[in-house]
Amino acid sequence: MGTIIDVIAFVVTLLALLAALGHAGYLTLLATAARKRPGGQPAVGFARKRAPVAGTALGLGLLAVLLSTGGVVPDVFAILLGGGVGVGSTHALRSTQQNFRGGRY
Repeated sequence: MGTIIDVIAFVVTLLALLAALGHAGYLTLLATAARKRPGGQPAVGFARKRAPVAGTALGLGLLAVLLSTGGVVPDVFAILLGGGVGVGSTHALRSTQQNFRGGRY
């Protein structure tokens, strides 16, 4: 039973970490591209404003991965934390993409 929970915790936390990395990477690419364009300062400001959210999610994702190396109880906490980080990062990435697809910046 413990092995199954270990595998589930590892997969959930790994996916959460990838989602957090995706959001942070998207913001980095967005800010880099906006700096090269004239009039891109609002996009750079937006990326800077969202960077703490992405950094926090990345840190919590790393914490979840570290928790998943423990026993059954830490694995359950890692699954819960990883699930929250994954859902939050995915939602933040989608909202960031919608802001720039809609032409707000």
